[in-house]
Amino acid sequence: MDQSITLDPELLLRLYRNMRRIRAFEETAWQMYAQQLMPGLAHLYIGEEAVAAGVCETLRPDDYLTSTHRGHGHVIAKGCPMRPMMAELLGRATGCCRGKGGSMHIASIEHGVIGANGIVGGGIPTAVGAALASKLQNSGRVTVCFFGDGASNNGTFHESLNMAALWKCPVVFVCENNLYGISVSQARHQAIRDIADRAAGYGMPGKVVDGNDAIAVYDAARKAVERARCKQGPTLLEMKTYRWGGHSVADPEHVYRDRDEVRDWKKRCPIVRLENHLRTHGILNDAKIAAIEEDVKKEIADAVQFAKASPFPDTSEAREDVFRMPPSEDRP
Repeated sequence: MDQSITLDPELLLRLYRNMRRIRAFEETAWQMYAQQLMPGLAHLYIGEEAVAAGVCETLRPDDYLTSTHRGHGHVIAKGCPMRPMMAELLGRATGCCRGKGGSMHIASIEHGVIGANGIVGGGIPTAVGAALASKLQNSGRVTVCFFGDGASNNGTFHESLNMAALWKCPVVFVCENNLYGISVSQARHQAIRDIADRAAGYGMPGKVVDGNDAIAVYDAARKAVERARCKQGPTLLEMKTYRWGGHSVADPEHVYRDRDEVRDWKKRCPIVRLENHLRTHGILNDAKIAAIEEDVKKEIADAVQFAKASPFPDTSEAREDVFRMPPSEDRP
């Protein structure tokens, strides 16, 4: 924890509360999958909560965000309520995308969430497009683009960073480097150690950040967002972090990850680290922690109850709210 950074206690408490909310939501999502209430798979964010909470705390409500297949934490931190999120995971009509997006394609335009994306690296060019639109509109909006270490090998990553730098688009690229692209370690899919080094090739700042340190994440993101909002162009932030579970809820992660490695990273739990920091500075105590736990528990229970009580989409709506090519006879 960077002791040199002094932040408002209320801001620190928001970071802590959001991290606890994300952790609880993901643990509950796992339970919903285990109970066969969730159609499809989910890619859980447990262990990476400091990145979403720290980055999104720097954003305005009207700023944009693009996410990934592991996007629940981003969407929660950006302000989307848990009720429609949980309903979306269960495929209900009251979900953010009316039950048609599911875990990997959650979007909430009213909260600036352009969308999570099941295509690896698919959100990167989308983010640049949104940022370019904000620049042309002179709206002052900033777009944050989350993606993983594996996505940084895609052509869309390199093309998008080049374009964003050339046009000075107000976008912040946030690489959540959890060290594995599905089951392949970074050491086996990249010849470099730090993905942030790639920023130099496009003439933008690149910074490596301890992604399990919520305060360090917030500080780095704040500077990058301010730089983008002041029309100085994009930044690449690499957040070194770790997912506690497998690539998805169906992934036997013990096959390719050393158990000692997982244990060591769990000792660096981002929530415990921030909690200890706040205790040391008299911002948190047992009573406040218990109150936060109770509030989060009630919020999650309410979201689950709402989702379970919601109807599934009617089959008559199968073609609504989806993109499709018009019949050939209707095309210009």
